[in-house]
Amino acid sequence: MTVYPFVIHFGRFAVTGYGFMMMFAFLGSGWVFARRLKELGRDENVAWDSVMWAVIGGLVGAKIYYAILVHDWTSLFSRAGLVWYGGFIGGALAVLGYLWWKRVPIPPITDAIAPALAAGYAIGRVGCFLVGDDYGRPSTLPWAMAFPQGSPPTTAQVLHRDFGIAVPPGTPPGQVLTVHPTQLYEVALAFGIFVLLWRLRNRPHAAGWLFGLYLVLMGLERALVEVFRAKDDRFFGPLTLAQLISFLVVAVGAWIALRTRRPEAGAA
Repeated sequence: MTVYPFVIHFGRFAVTGYGFMMMFAFLGSGWVFARRLKELGRDENVAWDSVMWAVIGGLVGAKIYYAILVHDWTSLFSRAGLVWYGGFIGGALAVLGYLWWKRVPIPPITDAIAPALAAGYAIGRVGCFLVGDDYGRPSTLPWAMAFPQGSPPTTAQVLHRDFGIAVPPGTPPGQVLTVHPTQLYEVALAFGIFVLLWRLRNRPHAAGWLFGLYLVLMGLERALVEVFRAKDDRFFGPLTLAQLISFLVVAVGAWIALRTRRPEAGAA
């Protein structure tokens, strides 16, 4: 299957599928967060204020992470470089700062936001698919896909030059290869995590347990998908930088979940 970028033109302006899905990701996660706050009898405005701060902090964090990764601070002013882990860290710090400033109890709010984060991630990865970004390594599986105009294109030359992937000898440099649609892998896994967290939201637990579980599941999800990703940051043998961060996220999430697994340890 061949996939071309999804772009809508409005006169001289163009909006990509990535831009659309990022907008829907923030709105969708905000809606899930607000619905959960309503169930808990809390102020729904906290959800939409948090979304605003998540957008600001997420964009700043993603750009800084990318600039550090590529050792180029001029990339802060380019359109490229919206790295998810950087966005997650920046957005989390901004939202936590907002909650602290508003004196909102943080542990129970993190439980309320956990399903929303998984839902937003699933929606956002659809945007990556629509522009041909964050795809995987070459594959001949029946569901493998080609991105001839991706970011960058999945040509033999690009895959070898940009990601260090070995291609069969004699392959023409401009030949478009099919790859793992890792964006869709993440959409499916993140949506499954959202469904699980949403079903567990009313299970008796101490404040913070659901968020700890979210960190464990999302960290494992990302570490798994990285195995199939076309990446240029395998600085630690076969492991990518994102995988190392994922393992750290899993460890933190497991620590939180274990400390808060008993209902009597805190409020649900």
